[in-house]
Amino acid sequence: MKKSYFVIPLSFIFHIITINVILYLLTPETYRSGFSIIYYNLTWLIVTYAIDFYPTARREGFTTNVRNFFMLFLIYGLVFFTSFTFLSDHRYKPAYLTLVYLLICLMLTLFRLLFYWARNLYRTKGLSKEVRAVVIGRDKNLKKLRRIFDTKTYGYRYMGYFDNTKSNSPTYLGKIQDSYSYIFENNVEEVYCMASRLSKDEIKELMRIADNSLKKIKIVPDNKELFSRAMSIELYGEVPVLNLRASPLELEYANIVKRVFDIIFSSLVIIFVLSWLTPLVWILMKFDSKGPLFFKQSRHGVNRNTFDCYKFRSMTKSDTSDTKMATKNDMRITKLGRILRKTSIDELPQFFNVLKGEMSVVGPRPHMRLHTEQFEKSVDKYLVRHFLKPGITGLAQIKGYRGEIVEQSDIVNRVRYDIFYMEKWSIQLDISIIYYTVANAIRGEERAY
Repeated sequence: MKKSYFVIPLSFIFHIITINVILYLLTPETYRSGFSIIYYNLTWLIVTYAIDFYPTARREGFTTNVRNFFMLFLIYGLVFFTSFTFLSDHRYKPAYLTLVYLLICLMLTLFRLLFYWARNLYRTKGLSKEVRAVVIGRDKNLKKLRRIFDTKTYGYRYMGYFDNTKSNSPTYLGKIQDSYSYIFENNVEEVYCMASRLSKDEIKELMRIADNSLKKIKIVPDNKELFSRAMSIELYGEVPVLNLRASPLELEYANIVKRVFDIIFSSLVIIFVLSWLTPLVWILMKFDSKGPLFFKQSRHGVNRNTFDCYKFRSMTKSDTSDTKMATKNDMRITKLGRILRKTSIDELPQFFNVLKGEMSVVGPRPHMRLHTEQFEKSVDKYLVRHFLKPGITGLAQIKGYRGEIVEQSDIVNRVRYDIFYMEKWSIQLDISIIYYTVANAIRGEERAY
């Protein structure tokens, strides 16, 4: 998509001014420190860059950016309150600081809405420069592209299409060879080529023309199944190779970020939650049923390697514990176990697995070895989820696919969400999943039994 290069610097400057003005007016004593000025501005730059808060694609709008708004306000909020906790002299009460931060969030949101409204009005009225676009070749994707081009707020001017099959359509401009001169004579800026309708030589010729006339050429693939995957192009010497199962976690820095997050988060849970919760559960368990405090079970992890997965014991001792999933009204579950499972407290010892590096806080849930052997034969792409470390929670779980697998669609959709998570991973996605996991645990989940 054509980009608006002034959006990022202008938006950034405007947001920085808003934050500085509000903080200076409402927290003047704290904000007079030179270090504070650098801290608030620099951290805003780092956080917005980290979550890619300032995209410039023409199709980007407020609704497509809601998730980034949520992540920005969450992460920058941590930065904001941390500064007042450790860097200030505590003259401002937490309730007052909360109102100050909510005002910042409100003003930034309103200004962003105003920006999108003004930009859309500007484009709708035809005041902005439109991107002149043509399509070479007609297939099923043409109508989908037309919907984009015909949306006034995106700023395109659709000129028409070329195809070797004649048509009475008013937007039909001629055969493919006619497009060569048309692109020159009509100041076309972007050329979209339907790969299914063009030969290799025609694509090469269009690429040559575009390169020699300063036009942008884009190829629309004909294999939706192939190109809807997360892919990357890798060079083996001079040979380009498509990696059809690309994941952000294949990058070393991404693995480091995720591992550091896992270590910090699991350590905090172990120190501040499990340190007092474990003795409490042990005492309650002694009154409830016989057996050990912890239950461990061999499960498949990354690359199908096995590991012992820890839980607080929630069932009576049984020979079927390694082969049978818990079901609704399962007679094996103890009274205390029902509470532990309903609130997901039974899963908390898995933070020791995370600290050991066998699991991650977020990832595909590990299954019993017997179930892995069963599902890999009956569920397409099931083993793809084993490219990642298993997690205590995951995208599939917050979408409702947790616990007992009643129907085939349960495991199929679970695998679908696990693969989506693998291909779209980001640290903000992990934080979002953790947030919804905690919220669901507080509310109580229907399938938590």
